[in-house]
Amino acid sequence: METLGEGPRGETIDTPQHRALGSASRVSILRLVRDAATGLTAADVAAHTGQHLSTTRAHLERLVEAGLLVKARASDGLPGRPAWRYRASAADPAPAPYRGLAAALLEHLPPDGRGRSTAGRVGRDWGRQLAANLPPGGDPAEAVTAVLGALGFSPEPRPGGPDAATLEVHLHTCPFLELVGQHPDAMCGLHAGVVQGVLESRGVAGDRASLEPFGAPHACVVRLPPRQA
Repeated sequence: METLGEGPRGETIDTPQHRALGSASRVSILRLVRDAATGLTAADVAAHTGQHLSTTRAHLERLVEAGLLVKARASDGLPGRPAWRYRASAADPAPAPYRGLAAALLEHLPPDGRGRSTAGRVGRDWGRQLAANLPPGGDPAEAVTAVLGALGFSPEPRPGGPDAATLEVHLHTCPFLELVGQHPDAMCGLHAGVVQGVLESRGVAGDRASLEPFGAPHACVVRLPPRQA
């Protein structure tokens, strides 16, 4: 019979996390990923540790299952299906509305690659509905920032490059972090859809916006189309 330990405040120890950290290799991998501001792929970790790639993937997935890491696909601007990129999960995920609704949605998504596209369509509808609560008119980028702020993403607008018409929005927290860990493709697709729906509500082509998971140190990056577009 297994006995759960008690923490300093009499709290039951989170045994999945402690079991995941029962391996010295996983402890080393966790430290390595935490030190990488934009996250690491399994190939990156294998190159640093000298482990076989399949062994590295197994360790990374165990850390994801324990809630110590989250993963998302970050393309780095390259063509083709990108590899998973892993990043340390936040110690205190920000509270957010609609978490239960998002969790219920995920339970009904197709298990194959259609899940992301379906979540994206739902996100667009959701984004248009959220934008309807804002004052009409105004700058589309400001509408995106306002909606993401209300959802708890701690958005920070930044110039997107030498062209002052472009804009990036850095998302410093993810209020759905535990759901991203369970369904990374679908949740990132949902969030990208929200951005696209807000833009479409302001007469801007939503498909010209993108969401890059781990696109900046300690942040995911929303890239908005040029204002004149």
